[in-house]
Amino acid sequence: MTVPAVLPAPASAPASTAPPSPVADSYARLAEVFPGLRVRVLAERETEPRGEGWVGADELASGGPALDAFLAWDDAQVQQDYGQRARPDVVASFGLHRYAWPACLLVTVPWFLHRRVPRVPVADVAFQRAMGRMTVRVREFACLPGDPAAALPGARVVPDEEALRAEVRAAVAAHLEPVLEGFGPRMRRGKRALWGMATDEIVEGLWYVGHLLGEERRAMAELSLLLPGSGTAKPYVGTAGFRELTGPGGEALPTRDRASCCLFYTLRPEDTCVTCPRTCDADRVRKLSASA
Repeated sequence: MTVPAVLPAPASAPASTAPPSPVADSYARLAEVFPGLRVRVLAERETEPRGEGWVGADELASGGPALDAFLAWDDAQVQQDYGQRARPDVVASFGLHRYAWPACLLVTVPWFLHRRVPRVPVADVAFQRAMGRMTVRVREFACLPGDPAAALPGARVVPDEEALRAEVRAAVAAHLEPVLEGFGPRMRRGKRALWGMATDEIVEGLWYVGHLLGEERRAMAELSLLLPGSGTAKPYVGTAGFRELTGPGGEALPTRDRASCCLFYTLRPEDTCVTCPRTCDADRVRKLSASA
């Protein structure tokens, strides 16, 4: 049966008076290019989903049974895919990556596409990893002067692009800090290493989506300004880390150096990630040329 995209309301139903979401268009565009992640903005009085595979970001941040169940999925997947058990800290690193990568997009995609930066505290985000679904409630967002969304409830106008970049860094940090505290005791890493992971999730998520949008170079330029590596980018560690290699035919091959290690080498020492500091440039060129 084919279901229409928008079902007609009953004749007696009153028209909705809820203001439009300032980020819904951004998340719709994300779903168009990356169907593996769909984000739904919750209405003001709508409750966050729970059960049936859903977990709240605040539950992950608490570091209790919900995080145990979340990481059990990663543990089982490693055994299924690689036929071996991973160290508990490796499992926790994989689990953090699989949450933080899409969570960062909640902030960076609206910024990249529409110059709007939502605040997304952990209490207002839920994740269903098996289905690639997230929900978010946006109570507050930053935007630039002249944005029509500046008239919406919760809008906060900032003066310029650098101020908006500061809002991106602050919004992601406010969301990830409690999540890192929840995962941290299981990961055998210090705070600097954890914020290095956060830096990588911000960069690699938007870099990938920028490629899907046909705007990879702009994404790289924006991320380089967002994370310049100066004191203004704290608590993040390192820069966006982009650089360029030359392929066998003289073609440019964009790459970057990660600020952290995902620990995949503990399962497959011979198969490091293309952006891993352990991967030499010759191997990067070979892998990037093959994928191109």
